[in-house]
Amino acid sequence: MEKQQTAVCQVCGTALAGRVDKRFCSDQCRAQRHNLKRKADVGESMILDINRILRKNRSILKVASPLGKTTTRKEYLVMQGFDFNHFTHQYKTQKGNTYSFCYDFGYLLLAEEKVLIVNWQSYMAPK
Repeated sequence: MEKQQTAVCQVCGTALAGRVDKRFCSDQCRAQRHNLKRKADVGESMILDINRILRKNRSILKVASPLGKTTTRKEYLVMQGFDFNHFTHQYKTQKGNTYSFCYDFGYLLLAEEKVLIVNWQSYMAPK
């Protein structure tokens, strides 16, 4: 009679009990393995980094313009960690101004190092 090999968790090495095809000892180990696998994927890592930057940009715009339309100094946004190279989309007005958006908060670079911050409006939707 052959002795059955005991299966071990793929993350922490703990002996597994239960189903024959079980690979992890807990939900924490399963999640940890999934997160490590995602980090190993370079493309996925780049997407996560860009999304982090976009969320931070949005948060900075939201704090700087709680009422929906505000003018502030570009230097203030830079000091908060705003990255002007990352935005989700742009909206061009009939006058030719181009607003860059981070999800639902947008900005327009003005003269004298100022920035106009606005909230997305329904008329800005692509046609």
